[in-house]
Amino acid sequence: MVSIQPQRLCVAVAGASGYAGGELLRLAARHPHLEIGTLTAHSNAGTRLGDVQPHLRSLADRVLAPTTPEALAGHDVVVLGLPHGASGEIAAQLPDDVLVLDLGADHRLASAADWETFYGSPHAGTWPYGMPELVHADGTRQRDHLAGTRRIAVPGCNVTAVTLGLQPGIAAGLVSPVDVVAVLANGYSGAGKSLKPHLLAAEGLGSAAPYAVGGTHRHVPEIIQNLRVAGAPEVSISFTPTLVPMARGILATVTARLAPGREDATAADVRAAWAEAYADEPFVDLLPEGQWPATAATLGANTALVQVTLDAAAGRVVAVTAIDNLVKGTAGQAVQAMNLALGLPETAGLVTEGVAP
Repeated sequence: MVSIQPQRLCVAVAGASGYAGGELLRLAARHPHLEIGTLTAHSNAGTRLGDVQPHLRSLADRVLAPTTPEALAGHDVVVLGLPHGASGEIAAQLPDDVLVLDLGADHRLASAADWETFYGSPHAGTWPYGMPELVHADGTRQRDHLAGTRRIAVPGCNVTAVTLGLQPGIAAGLVSPVDVVAVLANGYSGAGKSLKPHLLAAEGLGSAAPYAVGGTHRHVPEIIQNLRVAGAPEVSISFTPTLVPMARGILATVTARLAPGREDATAADVRAAWAEAYADEPFVDLLPEGQWPATAATLGANTALVQVTLDAAAGRVVAVTAIDNLVKGTAGQAVQAMNLALGLPETAGLVTEGVAP
């Protein structure tokens, strides 16, 4: 009997020399339905991929082309791993029938005013949002809205961790979306490859440092947007990310008050809401009681590990989420959304096993 092999789709990656682009290529190289086409870069154009991504051995001899619409033409899928503000112009010149995934922020926000406030440039427009597990107030999930789409805005990594941590409580009406507090420990790869003094090993090793304090982080409006989708009429959040000396990972601790009228909720009630929300999710795991998420357990995997409890004395729910910022926070989530858009198995090319130690 002759087996019929499924059609393989050709993917181009712009920004292939960066962390996000490199991680997308690592996943695409083992994806059963993808073959890798043109790879592009800006300042690294003309160099071998192996010179800037030495871990991608199967692609080491590929030469990086300049990032132009012409170089990206002729592919089934185009992934844009470009700096914020750079994707819109390129994407506007790509055919409508090509699946384009933007790993940057250009197309995530529904509000042009929010974009201009936090990013300081004209808004490029809003694309379907690439977080399959995002809960909608009507009971659907975002995955229900991705089939067949040809433009996907991949969520921010911090946004992913905070949203997955808190949204079950919002959707169940257990927690108040006002006075939410999120404090995150972030690996340095989230800052990209740009050479900056505070990102040097001599500055970062042995040190933890907050950044974008006081509501200035660009992920704030995206978090608020997601919690509103989940059913929050209004959202107030204090969001503080902190660089810690690890290459990858985000550990997000999010707390919120019990909702008015739900002050008698127990820890069991809280856990039940999270368990119900994530019971059938392939990449979000509510850990057993007493086990807390650790970033090391997500290294290289497309998993979000979640734990939740009730601080009864404070009247606050405490949710902790661990992800690999480059996988579930970026490239893995892009592949997951891509699979849904193309009608492929959602889990194709993705793993839940991490790397340890």
